[in-house]
Amino acid sequence: MTPEEILKTARKVIEEEIRGIERLKNTLDENFVKAVDLILSCDGKVIVTGVGKSGHIARKIASTLASTGTPSHFLHPAEAMHGDLGVIDRKDVVLAISNSGESSEVLSIVPYVKMIGVPLIGITNNPKSTLAKYSDVHLFLNVEREACPMDLAPTTSSTATLVLGDALAMVLMVARGFTEKDFALRHPAGTLGRKLRLVKDLHHTGDEVPIVREDTPMKETIIEMTTKGFGATAVVNDEGKLVGIITDGDLRRFVNRGGNFDRSLARDVMTRNPKVAKPDELALQALKRMEDHKIMVLIVVDEENRPIGIIHMHDILRSEII
Repeated sequence: MTPEEILKTARKVIEEEIRGIERLKNTLDENFVKAVDLILSCDGKVIVTGVGKSGHIARKIASTLASTGTPSHFLHPAEAMHGDLGVIDRKDVVLAISNSGESSEVLSIVPYVKMIGVPLIGITNNPKSTLAKYSDVHLFLNVEREACPMDLAPTTSSTATLVLGDALAMVLMVARGFTEKDFALRHPAGTLGRKLRLVKDLHHTGDEVPIVREDTPMKETIIEMTTKGFGATAVVNDEGKLVGIITDGDLRRFVNRGGNFDRSLARDVMTRNPKVAKPDELALQALKRMEDHKIMVLIVVDEENRPIGIIHMHDILRSEII
């Protein structure tokens, strides 16, 4: 093949798969809504099954569901007939995938699913197939032809199934109110896990936190700042609530104004209403706040605006979240 023929063939495959996805989008109907409702009302997990290329897609769909708030497990239909059917509980929902709707391995588990009364969602490209017939909800792929030049190798159909699974997972994620924090809990390792770390994972607490009262003499305040080593200290009122912050920059500005540390209190030097962080927010959000306001530290406060920690820009950078 010439370079031109190679590119032409590749583009044709991509165009054919795009057409398949467009057809799928226009096919979505009340059955998709029913599938979502079935899964949302499920007290157990979603058991996803399929064989061959559909099995590979089923594994990915199960993984995506599990990582986005919908408990899910992949079940190989052949292994199911040799003991693994036991993973299906009466509280579960089964999502069975077969392009033809006639895969014998997938159909072999249908009698058991029906016997224990578990709802069955079928994904096929044949609404008259056996799997479609026995499904409580049938999702039609509506693939006209494969991107394979011979219209044989699963290409458009497997892509459409994957896209449909993604659409199902994302709708469920939104419906459950799944948040970035929830996502972080399920992805504690690797680059993604680092990016989703929370302020409470990195901030300093307890005796490490520099805190003075607003009527603390500045000499004592400077000692607190020096001892704790953050170049800053939180300033609280009589109720222990944050009213200000004093940084090295505040000290320099105070001196430039002609201030005298011997006769001054923390309230005379502090910056009022400082920028703060919450323990359950993403560390990346705290970092952006520091960058936007050109500051190096944030006091971490609770719901009553009481200091419970301090986080330095270097804490976030050392965590390698960026």
